[in-house]
Amino acid sequence: MEYNLADLFESVVDTVPGREALVHLDHPGTGAARRLTYAELDRAANRLAHHLRARGVAPGAHVGLHLYNGVEYLQTVYACLKIRAVPVNVNYRYVEDELAYLYRDADLAALVFDAEFTGRVAAALPRTGGPHHLIRVGTPPPHAPEPAVRPVPFVDAEASGSPERGFGPRSPDDQFIIYTGGTTGMPKGVMWRHEDLFFSGMGGGAPTGEPVRRPEELAERVAAGGEGLVFFPTPPLMHGTSTLTAFIAFHFGQKVVLHRKFVPEEVLRTVERERVTSISLVGDAMLRPLADALAGPLKGTDCSSLFSVSSSGAILSETVRAQFAALVPDALLLNNFGSSESGFNGTATEDSGPDKGFRLRVNAHTAVVDAASPAHRPVAAGEVGRLALRGHVPLGYYNDPRKTAETFFEANGDRWVLLGDMATVDEEGVVTVLGRGSQCINSGGEKVYPEEVEQALKAHPDVYDALVAGVPDQRWGSRVAAVVQLRDGASPVDAADLQAHCRARLAGYKVPRSVVFTDRIQRSPSGKADYRWAKTVVSGAAP
Repeated sequence: MEYNLADLFESVVDTVPGREALVHLDHPGTGAARRLTYAELDRAANRLAHHLRARGVAPGAHVGLHLYNGVEYLQTVYACLKIRAVPVNVNYRYVEDELAYLYRDADLAALVFDAEFTGRVAAALPRTGGPHHLIRVGTPPPHAPEPAVRPVPFVDAEASGSPERGFGPRSPDDQFIIYTGGTTGMPKGVMWRHEDLFFSGMGGGAPTGEPVRRPEELAERVAAGGEGLVFFPTPPLMHGTSTLTAFIAFHFGQKVVLHRKFVPEEVLRTVERERVTSISLVGDAMLRPLADALAGPLKGTDCSSLFSVSSSGAILSETVRAQFAALVPDALLLNNFGSSESGFNGTATEDSGPDKGFRLRVNAHTAVVDAASPAHRPVAAGEVGRLALRGHVPLGYYNDPRKTAETFFEANGDRWVLLGDMATVDEEGVVTVLGRGSQCINSGGEKVYPEEVEQALKAHPDVYDALVAGVPDQRWGSRVAAVVQLRDGASPVDAADLQAHCRARLAGYKVPRSVVFTDRIQRSPSGKADYRWAKTVVSGAAP
């Protein structure tokens, strides 16, 4: 047995076949939850795997998942892994041009998509040269144009395959591709070996403990342990964090619950009904509406089963953490830090916030290095460098050798990945993340990281959300500007109020020179910042 994700999953299935594995609580067309045991999920994945193989999907071929959350998503992922095909996440918010780019860039051989995206798929396909096989989940909207390649209904594809395994040997070198969100540029496909992703993205079977030392140990731990943990990844599964959360739960032999889309009130009802123990989400964009619902229309909802709420991909602000902690005092709130290129890097310290910055206790494989030096030496305490991870790192970016050469390097016998985040490290090894270097605003020679200013803005009691970007300035080169969404029923607040609030927490050059108020901050479905949108909004504002 190898560190192969399909092998590892099957070893858990064979250990606890009758245990409940997956619950989809708003499955379309049923009006009720769909529940699968480990054995049932395994057989469902086998059926689809045999269908894909019969349709010419070979080992190494890429299969796109253009889907909302649901059984079909995870079933398709495991179907791909079983036949050594490569699952590729597709952002379901993408429109025709973006889809055509991703389909081409990823070299998709097959595509599994939700029926409501039929029109977009049909429009994008003629510009791609592939994929050659389509599988559609559900019934398309009336009058939706049909793709040139006739889609096979998902239920027919599943029914056509054998429920038995019957697959050949696999390898830890089999690949898994995670496309980045593309919020600052075109998305890139991060190529992971199964073994590397298992250790860097999934904690080697024990994210908060000792990683397994041999593949067979995963199932042995499941056999020795009990059940009762319920994992609830609330962001879209097409966001890498959610899929990895589901994998982690399966590696523990525990239960995963899913909603098709994020609806705060329904999330809280599910926490109560399913006795959810762990929620994963992305930043304030998801935690704040949960806190608001719990303080308002769903006041009194029993959340006593929750012992952890973790955020990855966006920072939980001090204000929102305090609001939620007052409502669910026994839940541990975790600001985790990671990326598509690194997996998990560390967790924020308790004193992280607008005053001290986003401070991390990182794992032993993470460092802050001087990216400009040929040797990428670690920086001295207090110096600014780039976060980097060594050891189990991706192979590179699919179809992008130039970017791969810029981002991945070898030093002292280890393979490293350079992340886009700038940071400093103190004498105790605690890292302060300053922000993405690509978003850094150079104002009169001073560097301003949007995330730091956003944290200060969101500490204001009347601010619901905020994004910060730089706009051209004749005197300073760039100036700091903010887009702000106020809370419903907020007190009258103007730009001067927010500037005074920030000035008490930030150096003067970091205070937004202009503030644009909006009814809604635009973010990705997973809650990540859309800085291209923010820059467009602030660039159109008056000086």
